[in-house]
Amino acid sequence: MSVPPELRYTKEHEWLRLAGDEATVGITAYAAEQLGDIVFVELPEMGRSLDQFATFGVVESVKAVSDLYAPISGEVVAVNTALADRPELVNNDPYGEGWLIRIKPRDPAEVEALLDAAAYEQLVSES
Repeated sequence: MSVPPELRYTKEHEWLRLAGDEATVGITAYAAEQLGDIVFVELPEMGRSLDQFATFGVVESVKAVSDLYAPISGEVVAVNTALADRPELVNNDPYGEGWLIRIKPRDPAEVEALLDAAAYEQLVSES
């Protein structure tokens, strides 16, 4: 399985794309595949403060309900409202239209605690 090399990853299968002073967060294609058809996504309110690796929402599929974990601390500055009506976007385009939230990072150096693409691929291959 190939993962986008420019992203950083959590061991819980979230990804993070840092661009300027904003970080976009989603779940990986591997997670979406393992969950099966996603039917509901619960996301935080705009303005909510998140701590790194703390729960920020839930994704529900036909197979399971899974918590979502923040890859970085910061304030939620955008929520993908399209997922309310089209949660399948997470399955169909997990690194694009299926993004979950955008965060204004409190400490961008926290990115160093995340896995790079090679380390994430290693993690997935061991599962």
